[in-house]
Amino acid sequence: MNAETILRLRIDRLKGILKSCTLCPRKCLVDRTRGESGFCRLADDVVVSHALPHYGEEPPISGTRGAGTIFLSSCNLKCIYCQNYQLSHDIFGERIDIEGLSRIMLALEKKDCHNIEPVTPTPQIPQVMEALLIARQRDLRLPLVYNCGGYENPEVLKILEGMVDIYLPDFKYGTENDALVLSGVKDYTAHAIPSIKEMVRQVGEELSMGEGVAKRGMLIRHLIIPGFISNSLEVLGLIKKHISLSVPLSIMSQYTPMPSVKNHPHLRKRITRDEYELVINHALDMGFETIFTQDVDDRALVPDFRKKAPFDWS
Repeated sequence: MNAETILRLRIDRLKGILKSCTLCPRKCLVDRTRGESGFCRLADDVVVSHALPHYGEEPPISGTRGAGTIFLSSCNLKCIYCQNYQLSHDIFGERIDIEGLSRIMLALEKKDCHNIEPVTPTPQIPQVMEALLIARQRDLRLPLVYNCGGYENPEVLKILEGMVDIYLPDFKYGTENDALVLSGVKDYTAHAIPSIKEMVRQVGEELSMGEGVAKRGMLIRHLIIPGFISNSLEVLGLIKKHISLSVPLSIMSQYTPMPSVKNHPHLRKRITRDEYELVINHALDMGFETIFTQDVDDRALVPDFRKKAPFDWS
């Protein structure tokens, strides 16, 4: 069989999962092809909020011309502090078909973006991959960035081998208790570790660069949460133990309190510079080879997806 036939068979397997959905660890077992919905509240169509060149990702992802970011609706996590809550906590956006999604990918390439980056693709991955195949048949050449929350089904990820060029997962929690309190899942770490290991198996431990941007590889993100600094240290320990010190890390300081947590004793405030530097120094002391960092400041750079330009803070 040629490569395209193999991809078609893999996409058919992914679409078959929608009939008793186990795309993510929640394993709702609903038939989304018949309009049934589980935790993500999605059927088998695609819901897109925005598609645009995005300049706020890590430098190897955004480059100089922006990531070709497709903001998909819904999520398989419900983080109580989520900055993209308009999308992740609701079904917000335009319902489109596979053909429409493939046209969006091709349009982003025409805008000279460096890659195609669907955000939180997990609940809609069969549709994303089918659209990608159609776009590839029409000469799309950009790498695909799989930007996810880390709460993945590793058996589903195995099906994606050869379709994803760059994995960009979060590793949010080092303890299951913190995951339960903050994101409503009691098995986050148990799935994040094997999932990220599978991603590394597919694309390697490092980023392969070309013309200043990533073409293939891994980048693990971790957001430091105020009041949960020990969680960040646990995450670093798990990455060192189970994955690799060679995997690039993006350690983020951008946590911004959302209205939903304004009365929370810890989440209502930002992290301090001292807290951020503590985590960074711990990662350096552990021997991580590549770390992307952020400034610690007071800017409330929260996107507003009700706007045509959600990242316009002028």
